[in-house]
Amino acid sequence: MSAAFDMREAGWVVQDLVAAINEHRDYLSEVDGAIGDGDHGINMSKGFSLCGERLSQSPPPSLAAALDTLSLTLMEGIGGSMGPLYGSFFLAMSTALEGHPMLDRQLFLKALDEGIAAVEAIGEAKVGDKTLMDTLIPARDAFRLALGRDLPFAACLQAMQQGAAAGRDSTRALQARIGRASRLGERSIGVLDAGACSCALILDSLAKSLQAGLPR
Repeated sequence: MSAAFDMREAGWVVQDLVAAINEHRDYLSEVDGAIGDGDHGINMSKGFSLCGERLSQSPPPSLAAALDTLSLTLMEGIGGSMGPLYGSFFLAMSTALEGHPMLDRQLFLKALDEGIAAVEAIGEAKVGDKTLMDTLIPARDAFRLALGRDLPFAACLQAMQQGAAAGRDSTRALQARIGRASRLGERSIGVLDAGACSCALILDSLAKSLQAGLPR
């Protein structure tokens, strides 16, 4: 039986997400500046920081409750498409985890699946369009493949990290087909997508936090 993560007072996982986004705020804006408005890092940092402030004002919440707070904060606090996209992703994950004290491999995959389905429900992007989906889908598929091989939870998370990084890097060779960058046509080729980069940071942070909290 694979190890499970105790979610009952694990709001710190979301605080780790806040720290990861803030640490890479300038990098995300720099990436975005190549084919976008150059404010992705600023907007993400604003939304995540506000969530961190809200979480710090209450007793340690469960992971599901913290993700719910994050989703609502991002929907309120981030302009453009990223607020609804990430807000919907985290809300669906929160709903999947709600009522469960422990997080195992199967439940985490379910949360990922439902998070991705929520993003797909409000957007048209698919793999190859140079968006965060180019990170999300390969990351989820890598986790599922590792789970199918019956690897431990920590190893499944590591596979997800590797899938996310590969997906992020794949956007450099892609032409943007969704959003403002799509107007650049072939000029969008040769740079990373900012959403794919922030998504990789988020999944990497989630994986590291969960790995750290798993029983040894």
